[in-house]
Amino acid sequence: MKAEFLSQIIERKKQEVENARKVIPESHLTEAALQPRDHRPFFTRLATPGPLGANIIAEIKRASPSRGDIRTDLDAERLAKSYERAGAAAVSVLTEQAFFRARPDDLQTVWSTVSLPVLRKDFIISTYQIYETAAMGADAVLLIVRALSADMLKNLLDLCREVQLDALVEVHSEEEMAEATRAGARLIGINNRDLTSFQTDLRTSMRLARRIQDGQVAVAESGIHDRKQVESLLAAGIWNFLIGESLVRAPDPEEFLGGLLGRQT
Repeated sequence: MKAEFLSQIIERKKQEVENARKVIPESHLTEAALQPRDHRPFFTRLATPGPLGANIIAEIKRASPSRGDIRTDLDAERLAKSYERAGAAAVSVLTEQAFFRARPDDLQTVWSTVSLPVLRKDFIISTYQIYETAAMGADAVLLIVRALSADMLKNLLDLCREVQLDALVEVHSEEEMAEATRAGARLIGINNRDLTSFQTDLRTSMRLARRIQDGQVAVAESGIHDRKQVESLLAAGIWNFLIGESLVRAPDPEEFLGGLLGRQT
């Protein structure tokens, strides 16, 4: 994904949000988002290492702009169940349809299938989408620093607290890390993938993990394919990992996830 491609996604997302507002006004979504619901604590689940030392947020993902089709026949319900059996700490669900081929009911299907916290992963740019995320029943939402102004990031984080959503705030640089911290982010997703060059380097997580503040928790994202990489990041003080493509491509995702966690077979 080149920088202009990211801009393309954001521009399309703006239009999608405007179209959605015409169908369901934000006031209606606000009412739905504020209804009492069964919230599964995403942040709390990741705040401490899991039983085997690591927590894996396992992702439901059919395609991506950089990789094209990954698994178009993916069965979200079946895959989510296998993730839970293997010991995943949470499930991430791509809900972006145009570029990632998500299906409209993927998130609700996953949430009703497993007892794990569910993260909505999309390109969030507006308050409308935060209310929409809560109304969907998600427990957490991804916010990408690069896609938001400093004021909007702060506003969206404040709104997340209002509607009982945990927020995973994604950064890739020291500057973005500082911006996330100023906005009050507690859960910091360190993306090893540069969204300009699309190169992946695990040293990004290792470097930025040293800047995690008291009260913050790090999540390493992208480029994690084997147990050795997990162990390297554990040694750097990171115990949370968001893993998508390598899990979805695995012939047996359940066995593969267990291996990433260090479970002996």
